[in-house]
Amino acid sequence: MKKKTIRIKNKKVLVVGLAKSGVAAANFLIRRGARVTITDLKPESQLQNEIAQLAGPARLALGGHTEAAFMESDFIVISPGVPTGLLELRRSASSGIPIYSEVELAYAFTHGKIIGITGSNGKTTTTALIGELFKNAGRPHVVAGNIGTPLSLFVDSEDQAGSEDRTFVVELSSFQLENIHHFKCDVALLLNVTPDHLDRYQSFEDYALAKERIFLNQTNRDYAVLNADNSISLSMSDGRKGQVMLFSRRQMLSQGIYVDGGKIYIRWKKQHHYLMEAGEIRLKGNHNLENVLAATAAGFLSGIDLSVMADTFRTFQGVEHRLEFTRSVGGVDYYNDSKGTNVDSAVQALQALDQPLIVIMGGKDKGGDFASLRSLVTRKVKLLILIGTATDKIFSVLGSDVSTIKARDMEEAVDLAKRSATPGDAVLLEPACASFDMFRNYEHRGEVFKNLVNALPDQSAEPAADGGAR
Repeated sequence: MKKKTIRIKNKKVLVVGLAKSGVAAANFLIRRGARVTITDLKPESQLQNEIAQLAGPARLALGGHTEAAFMESDFIVISPGVPTGLLELRRSASSGIPIYSEVELAYAFTHGKIIGITGSNGKTTTTALIGELFKNAGRPHVVAGNIGTPLSLFVDSEDQAGSEDRTFVVELSSFQLENIHHFKCDVALLLNVTPDHLDRYQSFEDYALAKERIFLNQTNRDYAVLNADNSISLSMSDGRKGQVMLFSRRQMLSQGIYVDGGKIYIRWKKQHHYLMEAGEIRLKGNHNLENVLAATAAGFLSGIDLSVMADTFRTFQGVEHRLEFTRSVGGVDYYNDSKGTNVDSAVQALQALDQPLIVIMGGKDKGGDFASLRSLVTRKVKLLILIGTATDKIFSVLGSDVSTIKARDMEEAVDLAKRSATPGDAVLLEPACASFDMFRNYEHRGEVFKNLVNALPDQSAEPAADGGAR
């Protein structure tokens, strides 16, 4: 399929939202001669850092949206955090003004193949894993998208020469997928679909449909990789134009990537390969085994050697803020899972750790069903510490099932956890919520937690109360 050209020079373009993706999109457009206007609900005084990163002049319409800024545009580029249901966007769409996500804009200028990864959970780890496979195989690639680096940063014209063999490994959120039109993945991975972002979508079905858009525009030369163990993902395997490859940790597959007898196998067309023992994978938890199976699919379909994949999975330690071991203090292990922003991610983290747990939970509620945590919390959590605006909701659901206390902020939460923990316990930051009530983003929340944990005194060096050795 021939890519649609997006003409930029001298076009009036509105960029909605001046977060990381908005800055990248604005700079992409400015360098190509667009007449850029930027709008954001935040006032200019709160966006000084972002404004300082702009590559050239742009008209600023900050502190709120005006209908005129939208209706005067030749096209609009929106950041992932901007809801497509915004009144001004609906009116613009009704008037025929094209609305693009940042990844759609960047896609029109890419050269090379695209591996796209989406899912309610695991997409950052899987994206990083695939990037590591390409790095260890010595294959030209970039890792971009929702993982933290906007795709448009990698498609400036001066970077494109001789890059036809480069692979873009792109993490895609449902927000980014909402406004793609011609964007196409050569290999599209859907890891799972579980309830998330129900504060933004009218229904779970709407959220699932946004995820399914990762397969948009695929042809029979492309590949659709789906999780056979997730009912919603599996249901989306029907009617795909791309060649479907399933993965499963629970069942043998006639075609796909699967686990049998603790061993990982690849069966595809007339090929049948043994990859490695599942127990050799360095990452903890069944959810990470699923991430490895998905990454195996992407690597195999991209022609990466099996020995490179196995060696990578044996050594890959994970990504920051995703069940990240932070430190052990006085026999207590501290884990940072700040990227666990929904209830299903909390389920996965609680299942992955075997120690008695003190869990710090809470933040901005995304409409999650905290009752689904009840059996795990009752069985594995000795103390639940709640923070953020979701505190009262979580307390009303789980407070009678486990010892629960409320904390004013992260500092108090870490202090309460330290004083309550005994050797052999683990303290887990598992928010199951968004971060925006107290922090800039989940990275900021995780950094605050880690800084507080790393500031804890080494108890082994503290004198005993009677002055003797402990």
